[in-house]
Amino acid sequence: MTTVLCVPQWQGSCSVNAPRLAVGARRSAGLVRADRLVTVPVLDSGGDLDGGVRALDVLLENLRLTREALDGIDDAVITVGGDCGVDLAPIAAARARYGNRLTVLWIDAHPDLYTPQTLPSGAFHGMVLRTLLGEGPAPLVPELPLKPEQVIIAGLRAFEPDVREQIEAYIDRAGIRCYGVEDFERAADGITGPVYVHVDLDVLDPAAFGSTCYPEGGVAPQRVIALVLRLDNVVGAAITEHAPADEFTDAGEADVIRRLAAALPL
Repeated sequence: MTTVLCVPQWQGSCSVNAPRLAVGARRSAGLVRADRLVTVPVLDSGGDLDGGVRALDVLLENLRLTREALDGIDDAVITVGGDCGVDLAPIAAARARYGNRLTVLWIDAHPDLYTPQTLPSGAFHGMVLRTLLGEGPAPLVPELPLKPEQVIIAGLRAFEPDVREQIEAYIDRAGIRCYGVEDFERAADGITGPVYVHVDLDVLDPAAFGSTCYPEGGVAPQRVIALVLRLDNVVGAAITEHAPADEFTDAGEADVIRRLAAALPL
């Protein structure tokens, strides 16, 4: 049994188009085949800047609501967002369940390893992975953070220019495995045990999928699908950051989401 958990949160993004992420979450959720669909009743309002994080009050309430929804699900879960912050609760739950055996494969054009001190915009979707590693905004840090050796980033190529050196230094110091566009396929090498797959759709080449807030150029959809198909023990997954520009979902982009979701062995 597989459940799609739709989390139409947009407040983690600072893009002027961020509200489109809520629309994209609902549309993407409808494209993923599963036994049932659960939609988290997240807040649809803006929030206050607090501690260097935009809408921290809203994000905290949305996190509570997502945890509450997860507590009622015993199936395998595909989380569909919304901004990348929707994956905070599902990954924390997988970490608590599988412990040090868990690997998180973070497929994204961006590192999402910023902190409130290194990301002037305060957009939490750029801090999610650092928070899961225990160094993000204190109210959002999980009780059992990931260890750096549990994290693999694939498709990385875009940084905030003024703090790129700081983030690269953190990656080197922590020993996080990172792969760009050229060596993307290597990200699956040596993965054993349970793996959680996070996909930010901005990892894709905009020529094939352009409905994101931050298109960066990069990986063809089939390369992402092929990478996922190499994984043996996927215990959870997320598809995030779909931001359609109008009332109709592009047929080609819809097919990308369907194929990507179908490749997840859940």
